[in-house]
Amino acid sequence: MPSLGVSARVLGIRARSGALIPPSNPRMVGWWSDGARPGAAKGSAVITGHTVHDGGGAFDDLDHLTAGDAVTVTTGRGTIDYVVASVTTYRKKALAKQAARVFDQSVPGRLVLVTCEDWDGTAYLSNAVVIANPVD
Repeated sequence: MPSLGVSARVLGIRARSGALIPPSNPRMVGWWSDGARPGAAKGSAVITGHTVHDGGGAFDDLDHLTAGDAVTVTTGRGTIDYVVASVTTYRKKALAKQAARVFDQSVPGRLVLVTCEDWDGTAYLSNAVVIANPVD
């Protein structure tokens, strides 16, 4: 995410009990390996990363992206460029209700970035979700 000065290693992860848990190292991010691959023609390629309330997480400033910002994913097959279409902050329960739409695997290929947001001193109350479309 050039506009944020963020470059992070991506590891494959799986959902556990319906939740995606990013890698324990907050500077790395996790790609949901049961969903679409970045660059796929169909489906949401979901990447999640930690926000650290006192700094140091790869996705600390994810909610600062804006429509039109660039996001680049590098894979073994090359580089895929995306452009941010939307940035939305959902309360935790609201995201759960919207999960089928947000993480849809039947849509044209896109990138979905997710992290926690709204630290209240003991827990995160929301999730920031960025949806980005591939650059043709």
